[in-house]
Formats: sequence, C-alpha cells, structure tokens
Amino acid sequence: MTESVGIVKLSQWDALLLESLRGQGWSDEQLLGITSAAELPEDNSPFEFDYKQLAAFAAEKPAEYRQAVTEGYQIKYNTIRGIRSWILVALGKEPKLELEEGKEAVEAELTADERTRVEQVLSFGWTISHADRQTDGVYRIEPVQR
Repeated sequence: MTESVGIVKLSQWDALLLESLRGQGWSDEQLLGITSAAELPEDNSPFEFDYKQLAAFAAEKPAEYRQAVTEGYQIKYNTIRGIRSWILVALGKEPKLELEEGKEAVEAELTADERTRVEQVLSFGWTISHADRQTDGVYRIEPVQR
C-alpha cells in the first residue's frame, strides 16, 4: 500500500464510526449534517460506538470531514484487529484473524470492488494478496514488514 497524497486521513475509530452510520443507511447528505443532528443513533453493537465523537470531528474539521465523506479517506494507522473490524462494519463480512506471532494477518473473501476499497483505506505499511492461488476472491491483508 502506498500513501496517497491529498486524501484525508482518518483515525481508525473515526472510520469505523463513519462506516457504521453508512451501514445503517445514512446518506452522504445525512452524514454531512451530523453536526446539526439532534438525535444521533444509540449503538447497541459490541463496538458501543458513540457518534458524538464523529459529530465533534465534523464540527472541528468540516473541510476534512466533508472530503472524507464525499471523496473517500485513508486510515492513519491500522491494527490487525482494526482491519478486521473495518471489514465487518463497512462490508458486512466476517474476516478471519491470524494472530500467530510473525504470521499476523486478516483473511477475507472480497469482491474485486471490495478489495479495491480496502486497499484504498488501508494505512501505509499493509499489503493485500491472494490468500491461496487456488481460492479466488480470498485475500490476505498483512503488514509489509514484521
């Protein structure tokens, strides 16, 4: 993964908050109006998202927030579990975690468009490759260096 120039960088948590609302059917227009949204949803998922944090970010850095919502973003710093969570929240797919020391990775079955989307949001230092040459559509996301 190469670092993109001119693309907004979001924290892993802000990206999860944004994708969680998208997963609930929020449009870009609704996301852009989050600073004035009197009623933010209550999250009952295992993540226990507090959307007030995203509203605060939107109010604090409106241009960056608008660009992230409308043009996309890259995550500043990913963790292995954060990548797994992002795929679950943003794509609705449950990836597998490999946590053995020296072999840490996330494996997920992705379409070509989903693979491209994951690649675009990953922070610098991660790579995506086919998990198995014989299993089409299953990708392995792992650190470039260990």
